[in-house]
Amino acid sequence: MLARLAPAIFVLLWSTGWVVAKYAAFFADPLTFLALRYSFAILLFIGFCAATGARWPSSLTVVGHAVVSGIFLHGLYLGAVWWAIGEGVPAAISGIIAGLQPLMTAAVAPFLIGENLSGRQKLGLVLGFLGITLAVLPKMLAIDAAATPIHLLPVAINVLGMAAVTYGTLYQKRHLQNGDIRAIATLQYVGALIVTIPLALIVEDLRVTWNLQLVAALAWSVLGLSMGAIALLLYLIRRGQVSRAASLIYLVPPLAAVQAALFFGEALTLPMIVGTIIAVLGVYLTNRKADNPSPTGDRAAKATVA
Repeated sequence: MLARLAPAIFVLLWSTGWVVAKYAAFFADPLTFLALRYSFAILLFIGFCAATGARWPSSLTVVGHAVVSGIFLHGLYLGAVWWAIGEGVPAAISGIIAGLQPLMTAAVAPFLIGENLSGRQKLGLVLGFLGITLAVLPKMLAIDAAATPIHLLPVAINVLGMAAVTYGTLYQKRHLQNGDIRAIATLQYVGALIVTIPLALIVEDLRVTWNLQLVAALAWSVLGLSMGAIALLLYLIRRGQVSRAASLIYLVPPLAAVQAALFFGEALTLPMIVGTIIAVLGVYLTNRKADNPSPTGDRAAKATVA
């Protein structure tokens, strides 16, 4: 039963990251909250590694690669997304922008790791960017009756976060092909903490309002996302079902939009709905496996845990 449900549960957990980001912003500055999340995640992961007999890297080079990949995969990526949401980017819009990650990966892979694009993949890239533009532009220009205008800078930072996770994905593919993923994940959160603390000190007041709601958001972020999603990912990798989970990741933008509508009343406008459908189609075409299995799906699933 778990084998059948695990991919869907993994994606459902991951999709809640945008809603948690918006909810947590009521009680703490985004980067400050993430610093707390990473700190607790590191402690729990160390205990998890000790309890399960994880093998730590014996080479400082591998340790360095894991830390650097964590800076991009978690620190800069989540930092940009959470900061943008804290600055007013709707969780639904941010979730849709997240669909750029597989598209960006496919677009830059030919230049960084020599993976060529087929005609279908190029069509997928075009459709993906058109869909994202259609979904986001009305909000930025406030030309939709239900739209609340948002500023360009937070949207641009959100997109830069997608660029960071894209680079981190390819960096991990190049430098971290081997090693115990439990230990690698722990070191990646160390990298995330290293970059998040200075950024929080620079751009935030380190605001934290300790209450039950904040504790609940922190507990879900650490246990449900940083720990639960990772545990499911490890389970899927062991059973060889990562590609199945990766295919469901294309449902994350609409899932995030629906959750934002339910919990925060964010409007699901027609451009957002149509743009999301086009973007999901583009991502599917870009990442659909060819006759020979491709590692693209595995990369997406490994790299984008919220």
